[in-house]
Amino acid sequence: MGDYSAPLKDMRFVLNNIVDLKGLAGLEDFAHAEPDVVDAVLEEAGKFARNVLSPINKSGDLQGSHVKDAVVTTPDGWKDAYQQFVEGGWNGVSAPEKFGGGGLPQAVTLATVEMWNAANLAFSLCPLLTQGAIESLLAHGTEEQQTKYLEKLVSGEWSATMNLTESQAGSDVGALRTKAEPAEDGSWRISGQKIFITYGEHEMAENIIHLVLARTPGAPAGTRGISLFIVPKYLVNDDGSLGKRNDLRCVSLEEKIGIHASPTAVMSYGDEGDCVGYLIGGENKGMACMFTMMNSARLNVGVQGLAVAERAYQQAVEYARDRKQGQAPGMSKGEMTAIVNHADVRRMLMTMRANIEAMRCLIYLNGESLDKAHHHPDAAVREESMGLAELLTPLSKGWCTDLGVEMASVAVQVHGGMGFIEET
Repeated sequence: MGDYSAPLKDMRFVLNNIVDLKGLAGLEDFAHAEPDVVDAVLEEAGKFARNVLSPINKSGDLQGSHVKDAVVTTPDGWKDAYQQFVEGGWNGVSAPEKFGGGGLPQAVTLATVEMWNAANLAFSLCPLLTQGAIESLLAHGTEEQQTKYLEKLVSGEWSATMNLTESQAGSDVGALRTKAEPAEDGSWRISGQKIFITYGEHEMAENIIHLVLARTPGAPAGTRGISLFIVPKYLVNDDGSLGKRNDLRCVSLEEKIGIHASPTAVMSYGDEGDCVGYLIGGENKGMACMFTMMNSARLNVGVQGLAVAERAYQQAVEYARDRKQGQAPGMSKGEMTAIVNHADVRRMLMTMRANIEAMRCLIYLNGESLDKAHHHPDAAVREESMGLAELLTPLSKGWCTDLGVEMASVAVQVHGGMGFIEET
């Protein structure tokens, strides 16, 4: 299994010929997104993906994350890689500059996200959830909440999670039982249990900001009565320093196939009756707030489909060039050729390549539509672009993930019988 190498030439082609990167750089908010700046970002991201994330991908999955006494330990090298990720400023490439972000277009950020996921998908799930929380706070948080949480989330010093699912409330989110009771100081006390919480507990970041769906007293039944709460692992003092540990804990970790390094937690809130939460977006507005985060996650999960397909393609090409079997037409008897010269293998590789290019075009165009929807000076263009983004986001998530699985299956076929051997 070879290390990942970012397809920078292909990425640049899509950004410059399918996406109007030059046009985005003409917008006031993206005036600094000049070609040399974007090229430098892509080059450095490619190096980080190849040299830091890719080498710990397999070892991380074999070792996995583990929990003991509610404390989660990630695989060897994980924490160091995350610190390098934070120090490199990779967590906030497109976040607003006022909160310490790079302020680059989302289309460019998605190219870097593709690299992270192709190099190491399990690692990339951590910043994925943090990005969604940043967007939710930007859209629905109060000025005080933004000031208290965003700078550390943008930098990556703190990470974040999305807490929707409960054992009896999966796709039927309205069936949740987690409760929020008002406290005299204006905060809330959260009680309940959530499952499938990606990076719900880990030691890589100083603090974890959980966004938790819960129901307040007297709230309407179903999704109409759901509210969203900020529930920090460590409470944050007014000066931004960390206070006491909140009343929440990791009960256990799930074993997710292929991403054992990613701690998928069962989280319990308020076992001692003192889990502090802060309302975001208003009572009974939780689903609207959470959908901001979910739409971010949908697009980024679409990127995962693209990234997995790209990584599978690279490994299939490498294997097809190295593996010698049979003879190509016109060869002398007794000679063997690399299987890349066999017509059906070439067909499979070209099928993968063509579909990957289509996926990349869709994902990056989706990013461009969001850039215009939020940053174009013309209100009509913003409205039209938002409509396009609302169409492309579910397509990116649904089509690219389905196709990513399909392309990975094709890559297994290229390997033949070796396709189900762990080493390949």
